[in-house]
Amino acid sequence: MSNSPSPFIPGHDSNLLEDVKARIRDVPDFPKPGIVFKDVTPVLADPHLFGRVVNAMAAPFRGRHISKVVGVEARGFLLGAPIALALHAGFAPARKPGKLPYKTVTERYALEYGADGLQLHEDAVGPGDRVLIVDDLLATGGTAEATAKLVTKLGAEVVGFSVLISLDFLPGRERLGREKVCALLSY
Repeated sequence: MSNSPSPFIPGHDSNLLEDVKARIRDVPDFPKPGIVFKDVTPVLADPHLFGRVVNAMAAPFRGRHISKVVGVEARGFLLGAPIALALHAGFAPARKPGKLPYKTVTERYALEYGADGLQLHEDAVGPGDRVLIVDDLLATGGTAEATAKLVTKLGAEVVGFSVLISLDFLPGRERLGREKVCALLSY
């Protein structure tokens, strides 16, 4: 068995990609001028489509012995928790500093202008855990890379990344290792 996840192949749900594309809403100039925000909330609002998306995002990682799914703040929580259930794995949130109530580990990362950070509870994952990192969108890969560093800092193994959307004109896939990233949609 290969160590990298299989790419998403529609299979029996051949209309999924078109259905998701039709529901994703482009919001121009959000959160700042020049950005076209990919709003996934219409996908989440449709329970049938949401379930199909969760199954598709989990599919490449079935049989990979995922023990924990880490969802990246904040939309990664919305996808990560049901993906964890689909994979019979635990779930842990990677949050902005100061949001988790227990002892945490922190990873800082650079933004276009400034810096930010993410935290995990110190017992969220550990040695022997095989972790899938989930988010709604992969752009430059900074938050996903910071999350992966947190996971490895705690002694766990990052098996891969599952995202709903990858902006392939940005360097996220290369930054994380193209073979580790599965995206339902690519732009």
